[in-house]
Amino acid sequence: MSVESVFPRLEPLLPRVSKPVQYVGGELNATVKDWDATTVRWALMYPDAYEVGLPNQGVMILYEILNEQPDVLAERTYAVWPDLEALMREHDVPQFTVDGHRPVGAFDVLGVSFATELGYTNLLTALDLAGVPLHAVDRTEEHPIVLGGGHAAFNPEPIADFLDAAVLGDGEESVLEITDLIRRWKADGRPGGRTELLTRLAETGQVYVPRFYEVEYLADGAIDRVRPVGDRIPARVAKRTTMDLDAWPYPKQPLVPLAESVHERMSVEIFRGCTRGCRFCQAGMITRPVRERSAEGIGAMVQRGLEATGFEEVGLLSLSSADHSEIAEVTKGLADRYEGTNTGLSLPSTRVDAFNVDLANELARNGRRSGLTFAPEGGSERIRRVINKMVSEDDLIRTVTTAYANGWRQVKLYFMCGLPTETDEDILQIARMAKEVIRAGRAASGNKDIRCTVSIGGFVPKPHTPFQWAAQFDPDTIDARLRRLRAAVNEDRSLGRSIGMRYHDGKPSLIEGLLSRGDRRIGRVIERVWREGGRFDGWTEHFSYRRWLDACAAELPAYGVDIDWFTTRERTEHETLPWDHLDSGLEKEWLWADWRDALDEQEQEDCRWTPCFDCGVCPAMGTDIEIGPSGRTMLPISPVGQGSPVRNPSLSAGG
Repeated sequence: MSVESVFPRLEPLLPRVSKPVQYVGGELNATVKDWDATTVRWALMYPDAYEVGLPNQGVMILYEILNEQPDVLAERTYAVWPDLEALMREHDVPQFTVDGHRPVGAFDVLGVSFATELGYTNLLTALDLAGVPLHAVDRTEEHPIVLGGGHAAFNPEPIADFLDAAVLGDGEESVLEITDLIRRWKADGRPGGRTELLTRLAETGQVYVPRFYEVEYLADGAIDRVRPVGDRIPARVAKRTTMDLDAWPYPKQPLVPLAESVHERMSVEIFRGCTRGCRFCQAGMITRPVRERSAEGIGAMVQRGLEATGFEEVGLLSLSSADHSEIAEVTKGLADRYEGTNTGLSLPSTRVDAFNVDLANELARNGRRSGLTFAPEGGSERIRRVINKMVSEDDLIRTVTTAYANGWRQVKLYFMCGLPTETDEDILQIARMAKEVIRAGRAASGNKDIRCTVSIGGFVPKPHTPFQWAAQFDPDTIDARLRRLRAAVNEDRSLGRSIGMRYHDGKPSLIEGLLSRGDRRIGRVIERVWREGGRFDGWTEHFSYRRWLDACAAELPAYGVDIDWFTTRERTEHETLPWDHLDSGLEKEWLWADWRDALDEQEQEDCRWTPCFDCGVCPAMGTDIEIGPSGRTMLPISPVGQGSPVRNPSLSAGG
């Protein structure tokens, strides 16, 4: 049965809201398929505003993979701003997709990609607007399966009441397998209804269905055990790992936003995973092992993507892009190919020990010399040993000196505040380091017109990392240290005026920590915050610390715990953690040993180039590190032809 577009009801509301263009769809490379010609229908959601969600690579990849299937339809939906939400409620307009403006409640699956836990309240808004019961237990066969994914899904317990299922890890293959399972269930006549469908998903061992797991607690509030309910339900759920990235060259037709977005570029993921072993970094831990895309594969994706979009910048993405074993060949090949065009190349923040000026010059060959970004993360040598960020201050000064001597004038440095064992002195070392950077830059360039921007984020302990046991610092401590740091930067105005500082207070980080390491009891807190008006908690102007504290005070005492129990408390070795039944491949014993090494300020080498450290991923997942050199060149190596869009200087970034 056809599902009608809600656009006739939506359109009259758009002149009354901010940025109405974000709701109209029709982007270059978007897909709208015939509803009645498809069997399985997905609504893919990034639970944030369009400008943040549209460039998300994960959603874009799954959108294209699913729509390549003849009998599958995939459309996108994003969180609506509060102004439109109010009007939608007033005029009975449901949560809609931007492609066909179809009601989200009519789809078979609502797949939600969580990059951060602060998007949880936006999920509840979308469900409520869609007419889907908030609690999974209340849904019927008429409602979509609400499926979570993304990095935050590695601990979905705080939103277990609201999710039907979750997938850990890579989605390329898993969405096709889930689609096939739903297709067969429908073809069989939907036997056993919604419960049987969820059971079939769960028994694969690679889809987590929270309702089939019972949590038992101890008298002190800690978890005793998480027990599967039913003979067909596995005790543990494993993550998915896509090994051959060249076999999955997506997105082939990247979406081009209609409205301004956070990333105005075409991006190619050049490798996935990281073995640097930074102890704070959840992304680096849960995406192991390293899997590189070949130089040939990267070149083909860049060429195809530029021709499909008209973008003028290519982002070469990964957790540490300069670590690609063929990064020199890749950047030189791309710079050669696009020399004389309007096409620029960029890397995300670069490790100090992976930077070299030849690489930077290749990236800037077309005249786009932007600032360089490095992430020392910790201000002192001691704290960098704790977090396993093996970069010395001498390395940093040597690197920025080279950059300033070769014409760069702007360097950005990223740090964290609130790291385990951190003291005031560790933070004050950031000021000293920034001043040394300015001194070195002035000496190397012979110019005083240089800048160093210091950006500081609050540390949040994450599941499946060695710091999952760590106590989080309270916001007052964080804020006091940041005030001292600002004062230290400004002590010497001759240097301080060249140093910019960007930071947030410690309050959002504490709430992120609550959601990051919480269990099912936090669901009551999330729901209360949402009912009290919580929306877009990742945005400073919408975030309310008081609302979260009040919700914790109202909901948690009934369980004998409080917000500090989830945040500022250090965990013990044998405590059952809320995510222990969710297998990221990492051995818990290895993570604990690395946590003890952190407290002893012991570093660990990168296992890509040294013997295995037995983290557990490769044998547990049946995988292995996959790196080059591939021996294949970036064909075609000749410049692009005259008819190519990347040759046309009149093409704007918007295509």
